[in-house]
Amino acid sequence: MTNFFDVTFDELEAPETGVVLALVDKDGVFPPVVAAIDKATKGHLKKASKTADFSGAAKTSADVLAPTGAGIDRIILLGAGVAKKLSDSDIINLGGAAMGLLSGKGITELTVIAEFKDKTLDGGATADLVMGMMLRAYVDDRYKSKTKKSNDKSANRKLKSVRVLCKNPKAATKHMKTRLAIAEGVCIARDLVNAPANILGPEEFASEAEKLRDAGVEVTVLDDEAMEKLGMGALLGVGQGSHKPSRLAIMEWKGSKNAKEKPVAFIGKGVVFDTGGISLKPAKGMEDMKGDMGGAACVVGLMHALAHRGAKANVVGAIGLVENMPSSNAQRPGDIVTSMSGQTIEVLNTDAEGRLVLADVIWHIKNAYKPKFMIDLATLTGAIIVALGKEHAGLFSNDDDLSEQLAASGHATGEKVWRLPLDPAYDKMIDSKNADMKNIGGPQAGSITAAQFIQRFVDDVPWAHLDIAGTAMASKSSAINTSWASGFGVRLLDHLVAEHYED
Repeated sequence: MTNFFDVTFDELEAPETGVVLALVDKDGVFPPVVAAIDKATKGHLKKASKTADFSGAAKTSADVLAPTGAGIDRIILLGAGVAKKLSDSDIINLGGAAMGLLSGKGITELTVIAEFKDKTLDGGATADLVMGMMLRAYVDDRYKSKTKKSNDKSANRKLKSVRVLCKNPKAATKHMKTRLAIAEGVCIARDLVNAPANILGPEEFASEAEKLRDAGVEVTVLDDEAMEKLGMGALLGVGQGSHKPSRLAIMEWKGSKNAKEKPVAFIGKGVVFDTGGISLKPAKGMEDMKGDMGGAACVVGLMHALAHRGAKANVVGAIGLVENMPSSNAQRPGDIVTSMSGQTIEVLNTDAEGRLVLADVIWHIKNAYKPKFMIDLATLTGAIIVALGKEHAGLFSNDDDLSEQLAASGHATGEKVWRLPLDPAYDKMIDSKNADMKNIGGPQAGSITAAQFIQRFVDDVPWAHLDIAGTAMASKSSAINTSWASGFGVRLLDHLVAEHYED
């Protein structure tokens, strides 16, 4: 996980030295502290910004070196658009844009002025700004050979400390604890998705979940034998072609004041590598299937965030971890497996494996923990990318209230979801002549029939399924992420819990 820079918060005052980054409204009028710097330079800063055609419009910037009379080395001006209209998500993205401006400049220490001409950021917004910077700072260079010499210039020229000048430093410091926990959770999820499958197998993934014990999370890991005793024939069938044993990791955070309060449950698909099995995928692009555990990665990152910020809720996270490989022992098209629920499944395509994993994990969590609701996340279908591209995750649910809460959290965080239908007519498409159901429904409505399959293991528990195939991996670059893995879902679900399910 990226080692974040150190952060301190201080009162608003004109900085005397170093590199400064300041936010400017669309009309180009400097906020008070920046205006004081401009006055000290006898208007040089304003003249330089005009020369650079900088007006404060969103996504514009100006970099002024050594403004005479100010004492500072340089000041970077970042346009924010109309400050009064900035949402929480906009502020986070603004922080990401600020971090992007530092790239390649060799800046190790930075002062940020967190105010506009007529809008001073409160503690939460100030912390959001810094969280956006942290999320953009993520770089995964774990697998690149490096020069270990102490004078390695690239290692010594990264941003190491940020001083933020703001209205209420105490409030910002308090809020930063929560934002840091969330940023760490997102970056943990990115690390997991970015990791190659020869390094991160089911056992290693389970070990990553076990690290959460240090934060007070109870973690139980079930091996093949334990899952066989529970009757998890659907999950185990997926992993039987690999020499790497499968695992089920269950994480419990008990943060509610009421120990008997029913938990909320998050369940992640964790196929550490998906060849398609006997129904082998095409070779082109198969390397991306190291990311077919984006749902499980999100759940681990989420549990980290909830535990480290001390969420006042009881939460269960569960991840089914398998590798889908072709071998003489692999599951075959036409095989019929018995799930933990007792329902039988005809496996017509071994590349429709994620739903088999989720079926057993969902059934187990439903019965063992009796949660208020269950939300599963899975990089489940290519069809969802055809439908929604990389802008939204697909949302399917049996509960309108839960769907509306997820949509609102998606809007607030920028991790957007779009609800698609469930219907008995689609459900009939997965009926089988040879078993209780088949694992594919044909060429039409592929994402919907996958969700209908999962719903057969939910019963009447409020439930939502998020198909994150287009948003968790090979994601679009954004203001807060330039990595192949996005960490999608951690901020979305943390917001859901914080807004609706804490004491």
